[in-house]
Amino acid sequence: MAKWVYTFKEGNMTMRNLLGGKGANLAEMTEIGLPVPQGFTITTEACTQYYEDGRKINDEIMDQTMKGVEWMEKENGKKFGDLKNPLLVSVRSGARASMPGMMDTILNLGLNDDVVKAMIAGNPDPKFERFVYDSYRRFIQMFSDVVMEVGKKYFEQLIDKMKADRGVEFDVDLTAADLKELAEQFKEEYKNQLGQEFPSDPVEQLKLAIEAVFRSWDNPRANVYRRDNDIPYSWGTAVNVMPMVFGNLNDQSGTGVAFTRDPATGEKKLMGEFLKNAQGEDVVAGVRTPMPIAQMEQEFPEAYEEFIKVCETLENHYHDMQDMEFTVENKKLYMLQCRNGKRTAPAALQIACDLVDEGHKTEEEAVAMIDPRNLDTLLHPQFDAAKLKAATPLGKGLGASPGAACGKVVFTAEDAEEWNARGEKVVLVRLETSPEDITGMKAAQGILTVRGGMTSHAAVVARGMGTCCVSGCGDIAMDEENKTFTLAGKKFVEGSEISIDGTTGNIYGELIPTVDAQIAGTFGRVMAWADKYRKLKVRTNADTPQDAKKARELGAEGIGLCRTEHMFFDETRIEAFREMICADTVEEREAALDKILPYQQGDFEKLYEALEGFPVTIRFLDPPLHEFVPTEEEDIKKLADAQGKSVEDIKTLIEGLKEFNPMMGHRGCRLAVTYPEIAKMQTKAVIRAAIEVQKAHSDWNMKPEIMIPLVCDIKELQFVKKVVVETADAEIEAAGVKLDYEVGTMIEIPRAALTADEIAKDADFFCFGTNDLTQMTYGFSRDDAGKFLDAYYDKKIFESDPFAKLDQDGVGKLMDTAIKLGKPVNPNLHIGICGEHGGDPSSVEFCHKIGLDYVSCSPFRVPIARLAAAQAAIANK
Repeated sequence: MAKWVYTFKEGNMTMRNLLGGKGANLAEMTEIGLPVPQGFTITTEACTQYYEDGRKINDEIMDQTMKGVEWMEKENGKKFGDLKNPLLVSVRSGARASMPGMMDTILNLGLNDDVVKAMIAGNPDPKFERFVYDSYRRFIQMFSDVVMEVGKKYFEQLIDKMKADRGVEFDVDLTAADLKELAEQFKEEYKNQLGQEFPSDPVEQLKLAIEAVFRSWDNPRANVYRRDNDIPYSWGTAVNVMPMVFGNLNDQSGTGVAFTRDPATGEKKLMGEFLKNAQGEDVVAGVRTPMPIAQMEQEFPEAYEEFIKVCETLENHYHDMQDMEFTVENKKLYMLQCRNGKRTAPAALQIACDLVDEGHKTEEEAVAMIDPRNLDTLLHPQFDAAKLKAATPLGKGLGASPGAACGKVVFTAEDAEEWNARGEKVVLVRLETSPEDITGMKAAQGILTVRGGMTSHAAVVARGMGTCCVSGCGDIAMDEENKTFTLAGKKFVEGSEISIDGTTGNIYGELIPTVDAQIAGTFGRVMAWADKYRKLKVRTNADTPQDAKKARELGAEGIGLCRTEHMFFDETRIEAFREMICADTVEEREAALDKILPYQQGDFEKLYEALEGFPVTIRFLDPPLHEFVPTEEEDIKKLADAQGKSVEDIKTLIEGLKEFNPMMGHRGCRLAVTYPEIAKMQTKAVIRAAIEVQKAHSDWNMKPEIMIPLVCDIKELQFVKKVVVETADAEIEAAGVKLDYEVGTMIEIPRAALTADEIAKDADFFCFGTNDLTQMTYGFSRDDAGKFLDAYYDKKIFESDPFAKLDQDGVGKLMDTAIKLGKPVNPNLHIGICGEHGGDPSSVEFCHKIGLDYVSCSPFRVPIARLAAAQAAIANK
């Protein structure tokens, strides 16, 4: 028979997967002799079983639960449902990974009219009577809300009405008689809402409460939290049942929450809050303003002294900052939970360094304990914390690129540039962005889009620039033509004030001031440890010298992807490039490309300079040509005049470039096959720039890496490579210098991965373009997938967005296959990844395992990748 229930004396902290974090820590605290009310845990496996049995608790689990209750009665000398000495319990959730506030809790369970009467009869003190009714009305309210899903608001309204009738301000000011009446009103409301009486049998109450906790594992907020934090649905939650201790018993009692170090800064000092005559939910819910923990010393000196000892014991035991909940009942201290505390990024770094200095942790352990995703917030502007707390969000999109932005609303890239030029801070709001919006995106403080997911154009580009971005806020009703949108009933026009939070996805209809990120010495110290232990190199995706410089500052060891198309959108070049597209002959095309050549060479020289001799991989032109042609009437007319053609001719040409499915259309190396002159021009620019920079810096070892995108067949690569090699060799010979260069390819089409043994014969390197590889492997368009992925999450078909977190089973298998096929054929083949996944910690770990040489990610994600690479090396030693 399976064991579904463990008492706190049977578990310990290593049993986290089975008992959940809270249960394992309660058992551990019991084992080291701390004052814990003795109860039991129903395992995470029971939760999985509950869902398998069609959301029912089977008899075996219920029988073991009742045996647990019997044990608890003996241990505590009280009986469940007894009138003389009743045992009241709390029922709490507890998953393996901490999910604060995402699941449900019920306190004071086991009360009914008879128990209440008996308790009061046994203690004539009027204050005690008030306490009993206070506990009873709380229980009815919580049970109704959490277990039976009757909204909280009905009860809040009754409390507010009662306070107004009695002319008092706080709940504490209501008398025993008031609370007794309130309890009756609550039961009436319950019956009113559900058409049945409030359950009086404690065993029935317990069963319903346990079901409610299991059910809350699947509530919408828990599902969203899990997706954001990589917590698998299959883990399930445990349920902890323990005797109540009452912080609301009298003025000799209270409840509190504390941290052994400051969770905002990491400073080594006790931080926390305490409320006299209250239950835990009062502190957490912020119903009353608590006092700082130090004040507890005046009120309860003995309990405070013991608590300080407990804090020290726990830190020395867990070797990490602890977050604790406790209650004092009649001056006696009880510990209700402890866990490694959640902390901000600056605090995480400070605590990690302090724990090493204090001898609690080795460098490797310190590196392993920091959540790499947390570092994101360190490098971007943040909202002023106090001002943010006072603000209410109007809506929420996806936090696609971290940071904080406030400014005035503009609706087009041109307006963003114009307003920015006259010193206005703007937030660019679009249905979705496209490549020609790039200059406007640069000019904006932040970007907000109605459509698109975490890998939409807006998200990818914003992360690259380190600009805050919230994408996919479908609640916005957008009217781009008239430059207005509506969100949560509020109408925004051009110039309206707005703030967006790229970390949480929250949108505010006001200006919230921002403060610049501060990078402290602890950052450098932790990063130096990370670099010491990692095996993977970390490069960056950068198209501009500014991005490249930023990435070098943040520790990048080269460029893994320079997207050359972004360089063509500049005013001076786009005209020449459009001439090339409109040209009728090879000669005309070459003449137009010759105009671009010096610009492109200059771009590459600046990039090489910024990287100081580190490797630079330049990807040849990738997008389909229709992305470069004009869309506005006046631009079309301008092009027609320049070409000496009619507007009709140009429109026909533009129409001819449109494709049904451009992502799988005439793009990538297919352009170089049709128009080899594009590849020739780009090769000349790469080689000439390298020769110039090598002359200026004889100590650098210039070795440009030319990357051919979207190859699916070896013959295709051979054709384009021949053009590149002939052009490059001629340039090098003409200059009379020695220069090595490499020609490699992106692996972003499944066929390329499956025939990598052929392709490797002619490639010096592979780079996985996992954005396209994911798109082609799933057959999802990444710009449209956001519309239906939510349904996939709801139905548990997917747990995470495959564009944000690498699909290791499918896409990963193709990568692994390509490496295993390619390396034996070409032992010198070096292999990297340059999709967005290069900055995702779980994807970086996978890249380490399958033997990649480097990952490449946007500049601001470089520290994340460095840390994740070190964690992967330490975990897979």
